[in-house]
Order: sequence, then structure tokens, then C-alpha cells
Amino acid sequence: MSLTERIQKDMVEAMKAKAELKLSTVRAIKTALLKYKADNMKEADEAAEQGILKTLAKQRMDSIEQFRNAGRTELAEKEAAELAIIESYLPQKASVEEMEAAVTAAIGETGATGKAQMGLVMKAAQARLTGKNVDGKALSELVKSRLP
Repeated sequence: MSLTERIQKDMVEAMKAKAELKLSTVRAIKTALLKYKADNMKEADEAAEQGILKTLAKQRMDSIEQFRNAGRTELAEKEAAELAIIESYLPQKASVEEMEAAVTAAIGETGATGKAQMGLVMKAAQARLTGKNVDGKALSELVKSRLP
């Protein structure tokens, strides 16, 4: 089942269950997918769908941080609930061990000796983690800590 079909099915279920939060979040995902289709004149492939979902998740994480800094915990909790719904459509997150193994292999593969080659190591590590939901910031920090 494609993501679009799954979103449509979940939207109908949320309407029937009168789950307002899930319904609004699923509608936001559907809107983002339709916007991609309109902008690019083609259906989103799996990589584009994952990119859209990651963008929506990142927006929610940024909002959570801003609401917490402003003392608006009720809004931060709403954004966190939306984030959980969005993340349910993303592939499983890469574990710390998987990221460490990918970085170690990428450093060996590229022969990187310093922070100047960080981009090469990041690209190789991300290639090894294809199909997983990878936190780019965490991966970047891991690469920085491993390179002299």
C-alpha cells in the first residue's frame, strides 16, 4: 500500500473515530503530498515521500522547542502528539549502534583523516543507512566526534 493510500485510509478512520488531532495531522501530510504533486507535475516516489515526512517532522520539532522556550507547554504537547503521528509513517529510526557502525565503515571507506573530509564521511554514512530514518544532526555530531 502506497503512502497516499495509507494516508487516505487513516484519514477516513480518524473521521469515523472523531479523532481531531490525528485527522488534522493526516490532512497536513496529504496536503504536503498533493503540493509536491502539483509543484513537480508527478507523483512523489518513496524517497520524496520520506523527504516530505521528514520536513514535516522537523517543523514540529522546531515548533516544540520554540513553544517550550516561550513557556507554552500546551502547544508544545500538541506539536509533540502531531510529531508522533508523523513519525509513525516514517521508517524505523536508525539506532545509535547502526549509526556508529555506518560512521566507522564510512571513515574506513573514504580514508578520512580530518574534519575537512566530514562531507565525504557524512555522504558515505548516509548511503549505508538508506531506508532508515536518520537524525542528520545526531549523525553529524557522531562524525565530528570521530574525526580528529
